[in-house]
Amino acid sequence: MEENLISMREDHSFHVRYRMEASCLELALEGERLCKSGDCRAGVSFFEAAVQVGTEDLKTLSAIYSQLGNAYFYLHDYAKALEYHHHDLTLARTIGDQLGEAKASGNLGNTLKVLGNFDEAVVCCQRHLDISRQLNDKVGEARALYNLGNVYHA
Repeated sequence: MEENLISMREDHSFHVRYRMEASCLELALEGERLCKSGDCRAGVSFFEAAVQVGTEDLKTLSAIYSQLGNAYFYLHDYAKALEYHHHDLTLARTIGDQLGEAKASGNLGNTLKVLGNFDEAVVCCQRHLDISRQLNDKVGEARALYNLGNVYHA
């Protein structure tokens, strides 16, 4: 009998975890839809709700942080954009996601540029470029060069 109880508990916790994942993902997808339709303020609410619900999928969480950073950037709340791009960078490094680290570095560079922190922006954009070249990511390399040029231009 005890084996059945343990089995039932394991199934229940799996179901709860699955439900948590689905809820977080559903909220994030709605946030993305709202931002794409031009309602970034509402999108931010859904992304923040997704973070509150939580997820065990760290790549999903990284994507949510990135989207939150981009939404706040679009809303001209650069302090919040910086905060979430930092979270994204830290998480990407923690899970060994080099492509994610490159993108987060580029996003940080753009945000730092707007804030007038040009030296820090150059470091971030250069990191984006270095990683993109390491990964032979030509699109990432082009974006990094464009961003680096914009920082020097500013």
